[in-house]
Amino acid sequence: MIGTVLSGRYKLEAKLGSGGMSTVYLARDTTLDRQVAVKVMHREMSEQADQLERFRQEARAVAKLSHPNVVAVIDAGEDGGHPYIVFEYVEGETLKQRINRIGALDPQEALAYAIEIARGLTVAHARNMVHRDIKPQNVLIDAEGRAKLTDFGISRQLEQDGMTATGRVLGTTDYVAPEQAMGHPVDQRSDIYSLGVVLYEMLVGQVPFHADSQVGVAMKHVNEELPDVQGGRPELSAAAAMVVERATAKDPDQRYQRVGELIDDLSTALEVEAARAGGATGEATSILDAVPPAERKLGSGGGGRRSWLAIGVLVLVAGAILLAVQLVGSGNGPGGGGALNGKGSTVPLAEASDYDPQGDESEDPETVSFAVDGDPTTTAWSSEHYDSEDFAGTKSGPNPGVGLYVVTKATTSPQAMIVQSPSPGWDAEIYASPSGPPQELSEWGEPVGDVTDAQKSEEIELHLGSPAKYFLLWFTKAAPSQEQEGRYQVEISDVKLID
Repeated sequence: MIGTVLSGRYKLEAKLGSGGMSTVYLARDTTLDRQVAVKVMHREMSEQADQLERFRQEARAVAKLSHPNVVAVIDAGEDGGHPYIVFEYVEGETLKQRINRIGALDPQEALAYAIEIARGLTVAHARNMVHRDIKPQNVLIDAEGRAKLTDFGISRQLEQDGMTATGRVLGTTDYVAPEQAMGHPVDQRSDIYSLGVVLYEMLVGQVPFHADSQVGVAMKHVNEELPDVQGGRPELSAAAAMVVERATAKDPDQRYQRVGELIDDLSTALEVEAARAGGATGEATSILDAVPPAERKLGSGGGGRRSWLAIGVLVLVAGAILLAVQLVGSGNGPGGGGALNGKGSTVPLAEASDYDPQGDESEDPETVSFAVDGDPTTTAWSSEHYDSEDFAGTKSGPNPGVGLYVVTKATTSPQAMIVQSPSPGWDAEIYASPSGPPQELSEWGEPVGDVTDAQKSEEIELHLGSPAKYFLLWFTKAAPSQEQEGRYQVEISDVKLID
């Protein structure tokens, strides 16, 4: 098909790769004069209704996702019986090609790529979408060294019970989760398992299991524990090894329950590796530079101070496992329950929700999970835009505003709330309730904390009279919008409660 012009616009120039379902071409968008990647479905596959629906599903699925670590869909169509999807062209190599070319990656590089892949997954999981085929062949490394997740061809929307329907095993068996290998229902934790296997391969240079057939490999994922990653990489920190171990637990209930928890522990492990090496290198530099000081587990000083601290801890504690327990922790909440800036442990959160009882009862509910996804740098929940900072004329009742609340897994009495925001300058009151959520603001009782002219990172002291489970951030003043001049908005990229 080289030389073919699809829909009078996309001229196919070279073949980039091919699979059982489709072929990917480098193409020229003749309208905008730019290079794109075009995935063209094989004609024999397009004649099968179920395969054609899978192909169209990929276009619909990825078109809903917008994230720096996801390859973007530009267009989709059909020409002469050839369904096609147009993607942004990422000049570089796949993660698999990189591993094949240089072998085991530097631990910092591997952890940085894992963080970026996980960040790409956050937007899919926020839309109740499971990728189901996480593998290094589906990760592109662009010219700037950034990882981008692609190929959502077998992704599935979660059913109402939170699981994809049972059926065929579609994922690559080198990375397949045990429940997927058995044809059982899968959810976001299945993607977390596969990413854990990818991290293992990046660190060791090869996949954990080998057999005479793909079925044999799949059964090893079901029945055998992964080899000890430190056995293949003895110099690896216990913090990094613990992330691999927890992500690849056979029982989904023993894995990270949300990808945000995984990101937080990956970030901690990356800090440990950078400190041991005397500083960050490669893609890890940009990852660590983007971590706010309040989120850093090894202190907020310069690289030398962090390195000294990590080395001192390694010398003083009785072995690397204790270091991992101190830095990563074993809780089930964001950050794995580890300490945050010496203030205590992070309280496990069950969910977050927008709160707008004085308006239309909706404040961007589709992105509210970004406030607790463990990624304070690239994702955020945002309110609607308003013409005045105090919501004049748009909200009814006393103390006008909009809100966001988080729900803990059990009643608790946290000492502080840490809030990250890309748009500082807002005011807020904090409320707490043991049950609910209360339908009206007046039902929350008196505030247990407040903040005025918030900075990008705020630690808000809380004063609870009794344990609570629902914690409301009620914004009484919005910040100037970064997108619409003269208007106001609230943006929150991370919320944590600290014991």
